[in-house]
Amino acid sequence: MSDEGTQNEELMEDVGLPRGAAPDPDNPGWYSWGDFPPSSFAAATGRLLFKPDGPGRGICRMFPTEAHMNMGGSIHGGAVMSFIDMSMFAGGLCGGMDRAHYVTLHLSTHFLHRGQAGSPLDAYVELVRQTRGHAFLQGVVKQNGENCYSFSGTLKKVNRPNAPAR
Repeated sequence: MSDEGTQNEELMEDVGLPRGAAPDPDNPGWYSWGDFPPSSFAAATGRLLFKPDGPGRGICRMFPTEAHMNMGGSIHGGAVMSFIDMSMFAGGLCGGMDRAHYVTLHLSTHFLHRGQAGSPLDAYVELVRQTRGHAFLQGVVKQNGENCYSFSGTLKKVNRPNAPAR
């Protein structure tokens, strides 16, 4: 890695950003991992944006489209929970969660208000507690300033990631 690349990685860690994050060119002040591989499940969420929001906190954003809607005209619950799951990882890392490989152990979501396509969803993630083996998180997802979903979850540290799917 070049000296500049090493300096960028060190800067990312100093400001509480996940590895591989880069400023998002289309959204000033936000970071992303770019586009997910088209064949991955994560790609269905669209580009995930994130940024630190003070000690122990991060904010994540998705842009719901018609592809995220259910037959009742609101954002599909599966799309919401996928976004929240991804936000626990990115938001937790932005909030100072230990850098490690994690898997979701638990996720509880309360559906408070119907989300709509066309306006961003913002997940406000709080790292409640970090132990040697677990990260406990909670938060709320807002759209246009209104609470739409609340959540709590637990991530478990694992010794090594699974091999990529073939």
